Amino acid sequence: MTPMIDVVFQLIIFFVVTLKMTTDVNPDIVLEDGKNGVTLTQDNMPPTTLEIELDKNGNVSIHNARLSKAQLRAILVNRVRRHGTDFPVLIRGDRRTQHEKVKSIMDICTGPGVGIWKLSFVAIQEHKAKKDQ
Repeated sequence: MTPMIDVVFQLIIFFVVTLKMTTDVNPDIVLEDGKNGVTLTQDNMPPTTLEIELDKNGNVSIHNARLSKAQLRAILVNRVRRHGTDFPVLIRGDRRTQHEKVKSIMDICTGPGVGIWKLSFVAIQEHKAKKDQ
């Protein structure tokens, strides 16, 4: 009986340690208002969805890992090899980012060798009321 209890405790420890405790989104990104857009949830997004983040300085990241544009292109090319071009890409761009930096990410996604055309932007549906108003 003791070895079985030890195994159970080992499994509990394993699952607690590997449990994902944090989200992968950058909290410093301020999203644009998107009152009329489609609401996406984890339930209605395909599991192959890729979320690319772009902060106010134009830095690109996926899952809080900063990437160069060449690294982003390599990731996209590898994903296209595995899944084809039929997976959605969400661009989570800061509202203070210059448009040319957002366009460069879009150009990488739709460019030669990648060819992803299902691009969407993440926005906030409604802002919470500010305390100072």
